[in-house]
Amino acid sequence: MLTELAIRDFAIVDHLELELSGGMTAITGETGAGKSILLGALGLCLGERADSASVRHGRERADVSARFDLQALPAARAWLEARELPADDCLLRRVVTRSGRSKAWINGQPATVADLRALGEQLIEIHSQHAHQALLHEETHLRLLDDFAGHREQVTAMRQAFRDWQTTRRRLERLAEDGDEIRARRQLLRYQVEELEALALAKDELKGLEEEQEELAHAEERLREAQFAAECCDGDEGGALSLLNQAIQHLEALPGSERGSLADSLAMLGDARIQVEEASRELGHFAAGVELDPERLAWVEARLSEVHRIARKHHVLPGELLALHQRLAEELKGLEGGDGDLEALAAEAETLKQRWQQQANEISRARYRAARRFGEAVQEQLAFLAMDKATFEIELASRDIPAAEGLEGARMLISANPGQPPRPLAKVASGGELSRISLAIQVVAAQHSTIASLVFDEVDVGVSGATAEIVGQLLRRLGHNGQVMTVTHLPQVAAQAHHHLHIEKQAGEASTLTRMALLDEAGRVGELARMLGGVNLSDRTLAHAREMLDASQRAHH
Repeated sequence: MLTELAIRDFAIVDHLELELSGGMTAITGETGAGKSILLGALGLCLGERADSASVRHGRERADVSARFDLQALPAARAWLEARELPADDCLLRRVVTRSGRSKAWINGQPATVADLRALGEQLIEIHSQHAHQALLHEETHLRLLDDFAGHREQVTAMRQAFRDWQTTRRRLERLAEDGDEIRARRQLLRYQVEELEALALAKDELKGLEEEQEELAHAEERLREAQFAAECCDGDEGGALSLLNQAIQHLEALPGSERGSLADSLAMLGDARIQVEEASRELGHFAAGVELDPERLAWVEARLSEVHRIARKHHVLPGELLALHQRLAEELKGLEGGDGDLEALAAEAETLKQRWQQQANEISRARYRAARRFGEAVQEQLAFLAMDKATFEIELASRDIPAAEGLEGARMLISANPGQPPRPLAKVASGGELSRISLAIQVVAAQHSTIASLVFDEVDVGVSGATAEIVGQLLRRLGHNGQVMTVTHLPQVAAQAHHHLHIEKQAGEASTLTRMALLDEAGRVGELARMLGGVNLSDRTLAHAREMLDASQRAHH
């Protein structure tokens, strides 16, 4: 259940921290005081759309958070554990900036708005003041019936089975319609794949072929130039080594005194002779290692030519041929089988259809059983709400064509007066009657909900007097098994609550603020008196409020 709600700089709230308890909590205040702000802040924590207008004027961001006790919510704990998040309790936080951007956290970890919505569905259920308008749309009726029957997971599985069946059926239809085109495509793919398989280009082979072609094509040139360089070094006449030897001999033939002054030159010429001899030997080794293989060169060039030819044929680069081969082979694999594929797909579609049919039949039987119980439960609540003469039922009608929602649709029918046949809600219910019918349906739905926290936003609109007191009793009864928060303008409803939250707008010279506080007994009496008699409270009004509160609380002890 919801245990804490913290709001900062949201709308006209500067800072607020509320601690909430189980049971029924009435939320009251004058029109425009900010009850919608409370629900808006809670809605943000539950993943509703963010709006920059919700940021308090003059502030950069609004920050709201809601903490939930998960003791009675195993589905919520499982959701958190599946995402490796702490599951002792749950803290949802949302920040909205002036620019309209928002961030969200779940138990301190960044989360998406979709995560907030998904988890929020496990934590709290909000019944809005416009719920009776939704009852005018028959698609709502089947959803309410399925929630009452408690087979939401089975319905979800049935919808998925229907989608799987329809997807396979459409594939089958396309395959049948495009049979000739597919066969032609399959024939072309077979030829292309066989050609690429015959090429048998290996990974990294292209790079190796290009390097080998470069080496073989220039082998003769390398040999010729190396041999020429060696000849320049060690030729019989005119070679560098021969000339160096001659120079050394001539210098050594000089008289001793002159030869001594040229000692450095002789040493350098000797070093040069050694370097030239070494270079000559290296050039000889290099030339000896160069192999001329014209046959291998011809094969390599022919192989490269074939690779480039096939690449041009497919309008790709040579380096893209391997990826092309894989892609074409996968496409061919998907089209292989021909009529066998058609038969296999038809068999798969039939299997999926039967799976959906089986699930739909089981859900249909459950719906017919639940429809009777749902109708009886709503009619019982209508009797409490001064509509004891009304007859309520849910009519199930078979669909003409299969649908994701199952074999039938649902329609809620009401007869407000004896002797009249039940008719659709939109055609017979007045505004006040529709409000009471909506409340009765929501009370029945809430009694079968697995969610521990329920919020009712002015669902008592259109009722008054003794009926309003009964509405309060119904809501308090729901609060016995969990947490019920109800926004109301009716003192008869507020007096039934275990707790009373008062919302008040305070206007100053420079700003307007909303204050919220849980009332003590004296505060409750004063607020009930205001709801009964307006701003100027007489002793009689206060006494009436005290009597109403005491009587309501005694009735439940």
